[in-house]
Amino acid sequence: MNTLANNHLAKRIDFNEDNLIVVLSDGRTLSVPLPFFPRLLNGTDEQRKNYIISGGGLGIHWEELEEDIDVNNLLYGFGDTTNKQNPESLTAA
Repeated sequence: MNTLANNHLAKRIDFNEDNLIVVLSDGRTLSVPLPFFPRLLNGTDEQRKNYIISGGGLGIHWEELEEDIDVNNLLYGFGDTTNKQNPESLTAA
């Protein structure tokens, strides 16, 4: 039995100044730097708060920001797969 199959569902999300924080249904918390998702980085606090958890927790969607995040991709360390830039280059000074 593959125990990973249903244990990584988003339960809720939050933001701090620098990160998207995803609380999973199994109790884990993922913190992902906002530069991994430029639409969220450039969105307002109000836009970031206007999300829905989709697919029973498999994804997170922001209609106004046209952003969709797959929870599996977060676990594998993927950021915005539509962005051709390397996330590290977005934060380089």
